[in-house]
Amino acid sequence: MANGILVVVTPSRGALSPSSYELLGAGKVLADALKQPLLAAVIGGNAAALAGDIAARGASKVLVVEHPSLKDFTEESYARAAAAAAAKADASRVILPSTIAGRALAARLAVLLKAGLATDVTEILADGKVRRGYYGGNLIAEVEFKSPVAVLTVAAMTFPRAEPAGAAAPVEAVSFDPGASVSEFVSFQGEESREIDLGAAEKVVAGGAGLGSADGFKPLFDLAHALGAAVGASRRAVDSGWIPYKHQVGLTGRTVRPKLYVAVGISGQIQHLAGMAASGTIVAINSDKDCPLMQMASIAVVGEYSELLPLITAEIKARKGHAVPA
Repeated sequence: MANGILVVVTPSRGALSPSSYELLGAGKVLADALKQPLLAAVIGGNAAALAGDIAARGASKVLVVEHPSLKDFTEESYARAAAAAAAKADASRVILPSTIAGRALAARLAVLLKAGLATDVTEILADGKVRRGYYGGNLIAEVEFKSPVAVLTVAAMTFPRAEPAGAAAPVEAVSFDPGASVSEFVSFQGEESREIDLGAAEKVVAGGAGLGSADGFKPLFDLAHALGAAVGASRRAVDSGWIPYKHQVGLTGRTVRPKLYVAVGISGQIQHLAGMAASGTIVAINSDKDCPLMQMASIAVVGEYSELLPLITAEIKARKGHAVPA
């Protein structure tokens, strides 16, 4: 009978992403729940060079699947590599990230392993069952696996990142034959942006319906740049067309877990709170002192954002040594 929790780490452009450490955090919760060992597999063209970082974060063993065919991500090759690692680990559960690539990989892997599949998992229960949202988060389902092996993808920023802890786990190479492939990697074109990635940000400044228009986000972006923060938004702001969907925080957007979350003009609907409630320090700026987000905030500031944000931004720049216009 399969006995092991396997976290599959797939580096992005040859480097580890913060989500890799979140996977290990989720894996630890599931391993404790099922009383099974936690293993990790690093897959890629330079996987061996990255295995040491993963080995220091709580797994009992790290498997390395390295091959020239894995230099660039293709679903077909990576699914075969992950299947080889799962077989080596004798895994009962395989965990991947709920990214576009992670979900695509999970579907193929579930077929190869004849496994059950649950995507976008947000909670792992003490008995090993998991919870995930449906219909934009309006329904939360509890999932129980009947198959001996199951594949899960976990939603970003819903589990704590595993920190370096104690001695490094042993690292073992896994032999891998990519075989013939019907798909081919052609090119990668990254998005050029000055903005900090919302999913990995330690500081977030988010705006809501209270900003009134797309122009209302201009002082919010200024504050975010001064703080070195990512920019987030409520669903109402996104639905109004004031800011692109990639900034949306909540059940139907991104889940964030920053050390600092500044909410400007956001009342605090349940679907938004679900995406940022795990933040460290929450600062709410709103003209409505009684709205839900003001009530849960670490610091609540009552006032008009159009007056407050320029003053706060100027003060931050002054303390950082930037010149502030008179």
